[in-house]
Amino acid sequence: MKRVFLLAFVFGLSVFAQAKKDYLTSDEVDQVRLVQDPNQRMQLYLHFAKQRMDQISQLIAKDKAGRSALIHDLLDEYTQIIEAIDTVADDALRRKLPIDKGNVAAAKEEKAMLADLRKIQDSNPKDLSRYDFMLKDAIDTTSDSIELSEQDLNVRAQEIAEHDTKEKTEREEALTPAEQDAKKAADKKTEQQKKKAPTLRRPGETLPADAPATHK
Repeated sequence: MKRVFLLAFVFGLSVFAQAKKDYLTSDEVDQVRLVQDPNQRMQLYLHFAKQRMDQISQLIAKDKAGRSALIHDLLDEYTQIIEAIDTVADDALRRKLPIDKGNVAAAKEEKAMLADLRKIQDSNPKDLSRYDFMLKDAIDTTSDSIELSEQDLNVRAQEIAEHDTKEKTEREEALTPAEQDAKKAADKKTEQQKKKAPTLRRPGETLPADAPATHK
């Protein structure tokens, strides 16, 4: 029984570690940090996604032992990169930043990659069962991303705003009475700080009695 529990525990840790696995290399992370414009960042992510697709296609073309694990991981990375593209676009729309160029590039490149993914699925590789779930997830994620890229940006921005409002309301409704009071107090304090006039005086410093009333 102890051995079964230990194996289950180790398996759980393995699954958790896999779920937390970085989908970008350290060099790619550095590249993303240097790109602040959402259009350029979306295009950079597309470049990373295409690299993963090229690697997957090369592995599919050569029937080598152990390739299924590599394909599985690459599909996982690819899917998370596509999701990152959508996240960048959504965040830009929240901040009312233009993403026209990135959107056009995403729709075009993702359609090409979706065709490659479906081609792999249709070819039914003999080791497909070992990465079939990840392949289907990649196909679904890419299809959804294409739909978002082709959606009217004004409509998409409105849907994001409505989703954020609903999510905020649900979070607030889930708070306990004590948590709600604490939140109200924090909001009130933040609002007071915003209204507080700026000053160059140090904390506790007061004006001389004969100082002009308008001087701060």
